[in-house]
Amino acid sequence: MSAEFTSLAEFQQLVAAAPGVDQQAMGEAEARNGQLTKPPGALGRLEDMAIWYAGWRGNPRPSIDAPQVIIFAGNHGVTAQGVSAFPAEVTAQMVLNFERGGAAINQLSKMAGADLDVIALDLDTPTADFTQGPAMSEAEVVAALQAGWNAVKDDADLLVVGEMGIGNTTSAAAIAHALYAGEAEEWVGRGTGVDEAGLATKARVVREGVAANNTPKGLEALRCLGGRELAGMVGAIARARLLRIPVILDGFIATAAAAALGEEVDDALDHVIAGHVSAESAHPALLAQLGKEPILSLNMRLGEGSGAAVAINILKAAVACHSGMATFAEAGVSDS
Repeated sequence: MSAEFTSLAEFQQLVAAAPGVDQQAMGEAEARNGQLTKPPGALGRLEDMAIWYAGWRGNPRPSIDAPQVIIFAGNHGVTAQGVSAFPAEVTAQMVLNFERGGAAINQLSKMAGADLDVIALDLDTPTADFTQGPAMSEAEVVAALQAGWNAVKDDADLLVVGEMGIGNTTSAAAIAHALYAGEAEEWVGRGTGVDEAGLATKARVVREGVAANNTPKGLEALRCLGGRELAGMVGAIARARLLRIPVILDGFIATAAAAALGEEVDDALDHVIAGHVSAESAHPALLAQLGKEPILSLNMRLGEGSGAAVAINILKAAVACHSGMATFAEAGVSDS
């Protein structure tokens, strides 16, 4: 399933040709769900999630045994505009913390039984300041997409992608503004904790960036306004689709990256479920644009894939009930 692509057009073609859900497996999973020893619908959304998962895995009675979490890190030239409360050096410092096992995502991945991989993408070469033109050349964004694509393990059965990159909430807000219009102020949030003046600066930068790049759409929005870590997440999400690996989406930044893919290719995010709604103010609106209902709402805004990692446990519970419960016939219980 590995593939090399040298342009955005080739990447788009790979995504467009990706397989859809296994309708037979989904139908069989739905039939099994109707026979389990419980009242119809008694497990609520857990039932829907298990059937969805079964359809993408092509197995009406699946299990989750090998989840993978991938954290992509990148640096942004737009931080020169003063959009973050922290300096760009923090990105590399946090990557080292991930590698040493000291971050929240390390603990949450361990609790979920997930392998954690950290991919740092050219931290010494920040993207360009997108208020002056495209953040990345086509070659640069393709390289980041390829890095994400290659990072997905063939034997994974569930994927979470997360990010680390000072300035990337501004990048995500700019992508959302380019894709869905509205006012720049509607898409910016406090990110690392900026004050009111910082919010105003972010809104200005988002407006200027979208205008400077002629309101790009789809993967061009990712190239012009995104960062390497956002492109890495998109590459991983796309590769997961080809491998029929369901994806749990994290917060605002991951959702903005995914939205660029979803706006480029219809149904490209059908194998993706929203893990949580974050405390970043524009995340609910962005999820609504994608038609994704979050599993959790815990007021989290850390990034790193942390909210999605917590949601792994919920999806595991859904699948365990679906596949492990007895049917009425197996239990010798009357269903009427």
